[in-house]
Amino acid sequence: MVAEKIPGWIERLLLPRLTAIEGELRAVNARMDSINARIDSTNEKIESLRNETRIEISGVRMEIASLKTGLDYRFEAINTRLDSIEKRIPVIEELTALKIKIADIEKRMAVA
Repeated sequence: MVAEKIPGWIERLLLPRLTAIEGELRAVNARMDSINARIDSTNEKIESLRNETRIEISGVRMEIASLKTGLDYRFEAINTRLDSIEKRIPVIEELTALKIKIADIEKRMAVA
């Protein structure tokens, strides 16, 4: 008879504690689910930011390429102008030499 009374006694003693532990485990599981949901939300936000950053970087790269192309055209125009000036320099030098010779001839004619 004593053996039959022990399981009931153990059940009365342990059942409330097991129920309390079960409730705590459910609360822990609910917290973990909440944390997992927040982590998932954070991961989605991070992925969204990554995509936005990639798009922005791509746009910046395109703008840099466009600016580089514009600069290339401007440098080509400057090079063309410098080539033109370089071609004119000998002509200007020759004209200056002729002006000096003409001035020298005019001086001689004025003296004579």
